[in-house]
Amino acid sequence: MARVLPKPVTLTDAAADRVRALMAKSDKPVVGLRIGIKSRGCSGMAYDVSYAEEKGKFDEVIEDKGVTVLIDPKAQMFLFGTEIDWVEDKLQAGFVFRNPNEKGRCGCGESFHV
Repeated sequence: MARVLPKPVTLTDAAADRVRALMAKSDKPVVGLRIGIKSRGCSGMAYDVSYAEEKGKFDEVIEDKGVTVLIDPKAQMFLFGTEIDWVEDKLQAGFVFRNPNEKGRCGCGESFHV
């Protein structure tokens, strides 16, 4: 019997709903949401989220709650175990990454390090 492996990245219901709403508003056809990591900020790394118009050759493809998430191959080891949520409050709205690999964040919350 094949062992079922955990998904490298999961979405909350709120995040999946938001991704579906954003994809429906795209003026180009998209296959999913692409997640990567960019060198940026005072802690060194920042999450990069964009529409995926096509699957890259080495992208990790995750299906969660009816949403396709494509993970950039260079980001896979940094994102394993991450939960993505959509949070709205009185002051802001945005995706929140709960990443067990993070060892710290900068003061403004824009970047992190592992």
